[in-house]
Order: sequence, then structure tokens, then C-alpha cells
Amino acid sequence: MAEVKQLLSLIIDTFKSSEGHALVGNPSEVDEWLSYASSFGVRSEFEGACAHANNYLSLRTYFVGNDLTVADITIVAYLAKAGPRWESFRKSAKFPNLVQWYNCILVQYPAIANVLPSRGAGKPAPEVSKSSSATAVSAEAKETVDGSFEVDLPGAEMGKVCTRFPPEPSGYLHIGHAEAVLLNQFFAQKYKGRLIIRFDDTNPAKEKDEFVESILQDLDTLGVKGDVITYTSDYFPQLMEIDTEREQMQLEREAMIESKYRNQTVEENLKLWKEMIAGSTRGVQCCVRAKMDMSNPNASLRDPVYYHCNPTPHHRVGSKYKVYPTYDFACPFVDSIEGVTHALRVLEDMQLRKVHVWDFSRLIFVYTLLSKRKLQWFVDNGRVEGRYDPRFPIVQGIIRRGLTIEALKQFILSQGASKNLNLMEWDKLWNINKKIIDPVCPRHTAVLSEGKVLLDPSNGPETPFTRVILRHKKYVPAGKKATVFTKKIWLDHADATAVSEGEEVTLMDWGNCFIRKIERDQYGLITRLQGEFHVEGSVKTTKLKLTWLPKTSELVPLTLVDLDHLIVKKKLEENDDFVSVLNPVTRIESAAVGDSNMRNLQRGEIIQLERKGYYICDVPFLRSSKPIVLISIPDGRQQKPPGQQR
Repeated sequence: MAEVKQLLSLIIDTFKSSEGHALVGNPSEVDEWLSYASSFGVRSEFEGACAHANNYLSLRTYFVGNDLTVADITIVAYLAKAGPRWESFRKSAKFPNLVQWYNCILVQYPAIANVLPSRGAGKPAPEVSKSSSATAVSAEAKETVDGSFEVDLPGAEMGKVCTRFPPEPSGYLHIGHAEAVLLNQFFAQKYKGRLIIRFDDTNPAKEKDEFVESILQDLDTLGVKGDVITYTSDYFPQLMEIDTEREQMQLEREAMIESKYRNQTVEENLKLWKEMIAGSTRGVQCCVRAKMDMSNPNASLRDPVYYHCNPTPHHRVGSKYKVYPTYDFACPFVDSIEGVTHALRVLEDMQLRKVHVWDFSRLIFVYTLLSKRKLQWFVDNGRVEGRYDPRFPIVQGIIRRGLTIEALKQFILSQGASKNLNLMEWDKLWNINKKIIDPVCPRHTAVLSEGKVLLDPSNGPETPFTRVILRHKKYVPAGKKATVFTKKIWLDHADATAVSEGEEVTLMDWGNCFIRKIERDQYGLITRLQGEFHVEGSVKTTKLKLTWLPKTSELVPLTLVDLDHLIVKKKLEENDDFVSVLNPVTRIESAAVGDSNMRNLQRGEIIQLERKGYYICDVPFLRSSKPIVLISIPDGRQQKPPGQQR
């Protein structure tokens, strides 16, 4: 014990000198954990103490509040002094929440790690990823984001940089598009330059005004405001005037075989070009290709297509044109004309002003489909609710699932200038999101309807009474809520089965209660608990802290929704049939009842259901016969593979 106190004193002194501020927290809660911490120093109680702390940290970043306190540092000291016993747990998956908490403190506060014993305690265990902890992710992301701020664009001059985001209005923006536009905006702002939003409307068969409006809405949601909005179709006349003498017919580039039309005369090509302009039967069979290098190892540079014929009316210019440039041809041309200075294009082939190329890796997530065609299949086959389904990786979908724009921005900037094509887990993104919502989202209570059990304390209040308390004990702006206290209260079935006769438990926001009798039906299922309030009892002496709801007609019906990935294979290969790896169950609904304050929830409002997790309100309260729909928000903890969530 003396060694722990000595180490604790050293850690606190080191923290104060390196961080320059005091360790603060709710005194009563800190004292509670300081008293409990000694359990980590008793060999026979060590594993049980770890289990209790691991469970407590399942929905928390720190032991008290939202910042490091003496309680955290004390437990760090005890664990470090435990030596091999603690190190063995760090290398296992037995107490993941506790290990993540411990590792993230060492990552975020290196000064603390440096004064710990040298038996590996000062280094995060390699088996546990930093991205599994909200705080560790934040520290890692901050380091990477700060690094991305130092990226210098080639040829960039302050006040002269112009970037662009060129979406095709043929679908909805997904998370990969969000990465592109946020990075373009970041560099435009960094160099005090301009951002152009340019719709690449060169394929009338797929494009609609509906998608234009949706993309503009998504950009507004992301907080992106371009300096100007343009359309590639505005430049069709100039594009058609570009020299086409070297552009030829279609060829199967994969085989690196030259087309039999590759060496046609200029006169023959111009004749076919006129057929394309007219949209004739012969014209729609043709395309214009650049005469380049058919042996180039990059297949996209083997005589690429520059123009195709499509008589379908255009959503902006109608039937004025029958030929349309491809993205690869039109985008660099318009980049040069509009003054873009930095883009992912090479323009020397058309003898235009050079635009600098800056590469960044594309976001590739596990168990995720980004293809418009494949996502549309889910809509057409009734596998999802619609285009904005919260299981879709499009901007509106992930926001509907509870992702904040700030988390998305932090995550994307944390990727910085990385050019590695990594298959990414969703955990890191949701972990960042948790750190943002946890300190501010209101707390409410829900009890699952199936098997809920009445607790009937003999000395409960004969007349119900109400107290007004904060919706978030540490964040006053979250507002207040009215909590009703009644003689009989509802408990979750799982909590009822966890208690024992004679056990003292804590009813959160009320006090302690003894369980005097457990009543069961003929099948052994618990139907009722009899108890006796002991409200003056200490929370420190109880093992179970239970959420509850009053037995009153004012409770509101809820539908709690858990979502899973749409496919069960981590990464689809090019030749994979995605239909063969569909997840059979991707939406699980559970009926519940919630406190009456939830009648006031607004669509899109994020809350925490105590001891259940974070949720976003998808359908607010309308009437008592129609449940409020709450969608579960992932918190970044390691999940089971798709199809095994329950």
C-alpha cells in the first residue's frame, strides 16, 4: 500500500507539472472510487475489482465525469503496481473496457506513462487497438490531424489556391464523397483560396435534378459552402471545339489490342463524328477515343474514351446535344478554364494550363457497399426503407444513424495526406462520435417491455411525487426533466434476474433498496419482487446500480432499433456476387417503455438511455398508440461479425 501511495504521489506531481492544471471532479463520486480502489491492491479481490471496473466503463470514458480525475490516476497506480497480474489481463480480451481506458490514459498523458514501473506498464498493449477507445482515438486523431495541417500542396500560394468538388448528379453523396469535399474545402480555407462546386453533368441517361438538389442539401448538412456552383454542361460548346484528330473508336483496352479503326483517316473520323452529333443510329454506336499508348500498364490510359453519343434529353440543356464528354476528358478541361489550381487530374495531354495533382487515399470500410447500382438493388428489393436508410453509407444515411458532422470532419481530417489504401473499421469513426455526444447528450430511462418485472417496496411512497432534475448531471444546457416516484416501479427482466433475496441494490436517482422476496411463476420466471427502501444506504456498498421506471400510465411506448451491416464479407472482391453474401437480418426491433419526458424528443435528437447506450430519435412521439422510434448509435466498441449481433 505504501508503494502505491508513493507512486500515486509521483504521478500526481508529474501530471500537475506537465499539464499545468488541477484534477477536478465530483467530490463524492471521486471519494467513492478512491475507497474502492484499494480492492485492486488485494490479491484475492483483484480480478473481481477489474470485472466491476470493466463493466462500469462500458459507457464511460473516465471513472468520474468527462475528464481525468484523481480517481482515474489512483486506479492506474494500483493496476501498474499489480505487475504481471495486470499485464496478463492487458494482453487478453477479458476486460476490454478497462484495458482500453488504461491504454488511452497512457497515450494521452505520456508524462504519466513515463513514471510507471518498467514492466511494460508504460506502453499500450499491442493486442488492444487505440482506436477502440474514444479518448485514445481522439489523441491519435489529433496527432494525425495536426500532421495533415502541415501538408503543403505543390505550387500553392496563399490567396491563389482554387480547389473543386465535381460530383455527378446521378446519385446521393456517400462517405467517400464527403471525404473528397471536406478535404477540398480544408485546403481552400487553409490557403485562403476558393472552392468550386461543379456538377459533372455529362451523362443524361442517369442524371436528374433530384440528385442536384440532394447533393446541395448534403453539402449544406456537411457545412460546405462553395464560392461558386458551376456545371460541366456550361462548357459543352468549348469542349466540342477541341482538336479531335487523334481521337478514335472503341477498343477493348484490357487486351491491349489496337482497334481496327485506330488508324482510320481524319476524313472517316469526322464523318462518324457528324453521325454522333446528329444522334443517328450509326452515331450511337460510336465513341471518340484518345490515341495514346495501348501498352501502358495503366489500363485507364490505353486510348481512353473522350466522347460518347447519347440522344437522351439532358436535365439542364434538353436535346441540344447528342454527344457528351466523359468525366476524364471534361473535368480537366473545365478545371483549367475555371482556374482550379489543385486537383486529381493531369492536363498536359490537352495542352492546357497545368493543374497540380494531390493524391489522398479513398475511404474503404469493412462490410460496406458504395456502388450506386448495388445500393439501388437493396431499395428495389425492399431490403431497406428507402434511399436514406440508416444502414446506407450515404451522408443522409449515416447522419440518420446518429453520426455528427463534427465527428465525420475529425475522422476525415485524421486521415490527412495518407495514400495507403487501407480497409478501415467503422469503430474509429463511431468512437470519435461518442466522445462528441457523450458530454452533452441528455440522459433518459427505458425498460424493455418483454418480461419487465414490478418491484414493490413495502415502504414505498403511498402518494406519487415528482422531482425536477437535470437531463445531464454535468451539462446544464441539456435542460431538465421531471422524474416521477411511485410505490411500485418497473425493472428490466435482466436486472430482476440478477438480484438475490436479501441483496441491497441501488436504484439510480433514488436510493438503496433491499430485495426481500422474489416471486416466480410455474415456469420459474420472475414475476414480482418485494423490497424495502433503504434510501440512506451507501451506494459504495452495493454491487448493482439499477435503472427503473415508475408504474404509471404516463410512460411512452418505444421501439428500440439495432442495425447491422448489409453484407457479411469484410471486403468484396471485383468478381464477388454481393447477393451471395447478404446479411439475412440487419434490423432488430425491441419494444420498450420510456420515461414521460421523452414525449418532447425531436427527430434527430441524440440521447443516452441509461445503461443501454446512445440513441437517435428517428420517429418522435405522435400519440400513445404509435411508439417513438429510437435507433441505436454505435459507440466504437468491438462488435461481433455481421449476422452475429444477437
